[in-house]
Amino acid sequence: MGVRNYLIEGMSGAGKTSVAEELERRGYHVIHGDRTLAYFGDPQTGKPLPALSRESVDNITWAYERWIWDVAKVKSVMADESHALSFFCGGSRNAHHYIDLFDGIFVLEVDLDTLKRRVGGRGDDEFGGKPEQWALLARLHATKEGIPKGGIAIDATQPIARVVDAILQKCG
Repeated sequence: MGVRNYLIEGMSGAGKTSVAEELERRGYHVIHGDRTLAYFGDPQTGKPLPALSRESVDNITWAYERWIWDVAKVKSVMADESHALSFFCGGSRNAHHYIDLFDGIFVLEVDLDTLKRRVGGRGDDEFGGKPEQWALLARLHATKEGIPKGGIAIDATQPIARVVDAILQKCG
């Protein structure tokens, strides 16, 4: 396992990408999980599945429930001890296969109004920009479905520099 590995989670619009970019700006090793580790697959077996159109509510839910990370790649990156700290930013529905390997889990939290403002500024080509996608996000915000339990809550409504400072302070 790497020296110390942290997961930064939260729902779409919570600020994971912004946190990742700020950590990178400060010189930290960051893995954009949704860009480099993710694919559509079976959350139990990891078997890849074909992506369906996200145009209907059923397909949006299908895609959300099958957005997983490559567990072997997660473990491989964690095994690289060339970085004192590694931050994995993103979310998946198969985290139960690797979440216990992290030294800490941070959950970015925002209120519904902040989430709506952030997602409302997205175009149709970004997740949450369409009404059906927003409906799913609003439900997930209410239920906290898919968010790891036991993570350290971080108020992500603050300026991004403060959010990252809070994370780094808790990393020691």
